[in-house]
Amino acid sequence: MTRWQDKSLSPDERAEALRAEMTLEEKVAQLGSAWPGNEQLNGNVAPMQDVFARGGVPFEQVRADGIGHLTRVFGTAPVTAEEGAARVVALQREIVEETRLGIPAIVHEECLTGFTTLGATVYPAALAWAATFDPGLVERMATAIAEDMRAGGVHQGLSPVLDVVRDYRWGRVEETMGEDPYLVGTLGAAYVRGLEKTGIVATLKHFAGYSASRAARNHAPVSIGPRELRDVILPPFEMAIREGGARSVMNAYVDLDGVPVAAHTPLLTGILREEWGFEGVVVSDYWAIAFLKSMHRVADTVGHAGALALAAGIDVELPDTLCYGKELIELVRSGEVSEELVDRSVQRLLRQKAELGLLDADWQPQAAAVDLDSPRNRELAREIAEKSIVLLANDGVLPLDAQRIAVVGPCADDPLAFLGCYSYPNHVLPRFPEFGIGVDVPSFVDSLRRELPDAEISLHEGCPIRDEDRSGIAAAVAAAEEAELCVAVVGDRAGLFGEGTSGEGCDAEDLSLPGVQDELVSALLATGKPVVVVVVSGRPYALGRHASAAALVQAFMPGEEGGPALAGVLTGRVNPSGRLPVQVPRVAGGSPNTYLHPPLGGNSEGISNLDPTPLFPFGHGISYTAFEYSGLSVSAQEIPADGTVSISVDVRNTGERAGEETVQLYLRDVQAQVTRPVLALTGFARVPLEPGQSRRVTFEVHADRTSFTGLDLRRIVEPGAFEVFVGRSAADLPCTGSFEITGQAREVGPDRVLTTPVVVS
Repeated sequence: MTRWQDKSLSPDERAEALRAEMTLEEKVAQLGSAWPGNEQLNGNVAPMQDVFARGGVPFEQVRADGIGHLTRVFGTAPVTAEEGAARVVALQREIVEETRLGIPAIVHEECLTGFTTLGATVYPAALAWAATFDPGLVERMATAIAEDMRAGGVHQGLSPVLDVVRDYRWGRVEETMGEDPYLVGTLGAAYVRGLEKTGIVATLKHFAGYSASRAARNHAPVSIGPRELRDVILPPFEMAIREGGARSVMNAYVDLDGVPVAAHTPLLTGILREEWGFEGVVVSDYWAIAFLKSMHRVADTVGHAGALALAAGIDVELPDTLCYGKELIELVRSGEVSEELVDRSVQRLLRQKAELGLLDADWQPQAAAVDLDSPRNRELAREIAEKSIVLLANDGVLPLDAQRIAVVGPCADDPLAFLGCYSYPNHVLPRFPEFGIGVDVPSFVDSLRRELPDAEISLHEGCPIRDEDRSGIAAAVAAAEEAELCVAVVGDRAGLFGEGTSGEGCDAEDLSLPGVQDELVSALLATGKPVVVVVVSGRPYALGRHASAAALVQAFMPGEEGGPALAGVLTGRVNPSGRLPVQVPRVAGGSPNTYLHPPLGGNSEGISNLDPTPLFPFGHGISYTAFEYSGLSVSAQEIPADGTVSISVDVRNTGERAGEETVQLYLRDVQAQVTRPVLALTGFARVPLEPGQSRRVTFEVHADRTSFTGLDLRRIVEPGAFEVFVGRSAADLPCTGSFEITGQAREVGPDRVLTTPVVVS
């Protein structure tokens, strides 16, 4: 047994011992990756895949000196669980047996809506997780995903997405957990815990600023200032590292004020490692290093691109080796690139392999087939879907009590409308139509018929999702006129790079419903019959012109159990409890605006003729019962800059059925040295209540939770007055109070308190 195989040594010691035995070629090889089977894809599942894919290069040549990562063995061309497991074992055995040192590769897969492979459970999209406001549920889901991946021999998952929504037109809104950094960070850390405690390395993406691109275009430049970066964009990543234990970070494709993130030393090394103390591995987003040459034009060769990324702090190139190859080796040998930079990244990668057991003397490639869509998984998918559906408005028409129902709309009988762009059925299977969807996904109309077996339910598409075809609207209107009630199911179909209306590279010009769906809904409302509008989408759409609907329901791509969950909410079997993680705009045009804005970002009457007030605010959602708030207390009127204040409130179910209320705490900094948000979510708790039951909710708010980036770009807790608001949403806050922070301003660092503990009694 060699020293680097000795499990009595620390992972760092083992990595150092192994690195000392490696040639330069073997070290650089560990910083690369291989995507066997990529040539089988017809079309892109990653940007510019057709340009950069290394089809035709034999695997034995790619792995000759070893390999750092194996890319998407399960998630590329369709394979069964048995075939994928066998392929992982065969590739790992080849690497171990046919290379000098025999170091296994880390196997990574996508896992944003579940294990992204054929036949695996498709959970709701991340925006739907956010609508649950339930970190415990998100952690349970992540644990289930991790157990399935680990059984298949996978070591690393490329999730979660911690980008904070800044513009709803961005195509990847569906992949995010909303527009509030505390909500994103809390749920993101929960997801990370679920992966990491199961032995799967979580990968935080996209670090950082991706969601703040100009005009919400994919890969567009980002021009935010350092204060917005530090106070809005970065906190979720910090929380997921400190509170979740994430061991990997993936860079963003964009440039920040002219500097591509893949070459951004102050971000990837300065903030991430030197300030936060991150010790894990930074991996590149797919081909992001090559983009330094081809798209950003800051490098003239692939070797130069590799040198820039390596110096900035990217340790491993994914999904294939282009820039961390022979050209980089030549630059090291010539002295243009220091071998110390190679050693730095190799040490990190080998340490992680030691942590994963891949350097153990008795390691053997192991992978097993499992039921990837088990009853346990489907039950979790159902629970998340049900808890994520948001009842926006209801004039009493819901729960449904009608016998003749016209179901209309392009999403009513389309199971794929429930699935996100990184679900396997929408991500890969469009290139392999012979496999169908790969899992059982009941449509909405089929689910409603099962819920209401005695009702007469007709179905009319009305119009396609995005094509401007109006030929079916007249028949849909006629069906609505003949029915007692109409359910209009409209929204998105997720896809990639323009193939859908939501998803990566599927950005929107404005926030009108895609195609002519707004015209369809308007025509249905004009009949005078009660219309329930159900929006199944990956982003919020402007619904102001449809505010007269009898009821409005929002579902953010609720996954394979989305049909039964929606039908259950409409019939009343499920009491809706989802809350909006993004606002629902009133109008489609203008510049979209999130709730987290300074005073001038809101409605400035008399200054601008444009009113950004949303139709439904952040945190909004109603129920089939009612909740009453009272008894707000603030434990102290003054606290020092390192103190804690307890904020308590009573919430009571005043209705006739059990329900769950999401109690939300917001703070307002009355005056500060820089502009601050008019409201900021500071804590939340999902509280189950029986009819007539009352519970007291207490938030323990440390002064650090009021910190911000000051004039000199140092994070501080500043003395001053703070207003307290507790209630149902950012615009429905019946309980108010205040406290003051006294003394001198206090600088805080990465050891500050990041969360608000909550006690429900």
